[in-house]
Amino acid sequence: DESRRLLTHLFDHLQRPDLQCRWSWREGDVAVWDNRSTQHYACADYAGYSRRMHRVTVLDDRIGGRT
Repeated sequence: DESRRLLTHLFDHLQRPDLQCRWSWREGDVAVWDNRSTQHYACADYAGYSRRMHRVTVLDDRIGGRT
C-alpha cells in the first residue's frame, strides 16, 4: 500500500540521529521550535525536575504579515 510505504519512510527519516537535536538543559535555558517543520518529542529523562511549556500560535505566518 502506497500510503503505508510513505508513512514508513517518513517515520524512519524522523529517527535518524543526524537529524535530531538533544539538549543538555541548564538553568535559564529556553528552547523554541517551529512545529510546521519540526517533529518534537520530549524524552522522559528529566525525573525530579519540572517541565514548563508555553505554546504560541501565530495567526499570520507570512513574512512581515503582508501579502
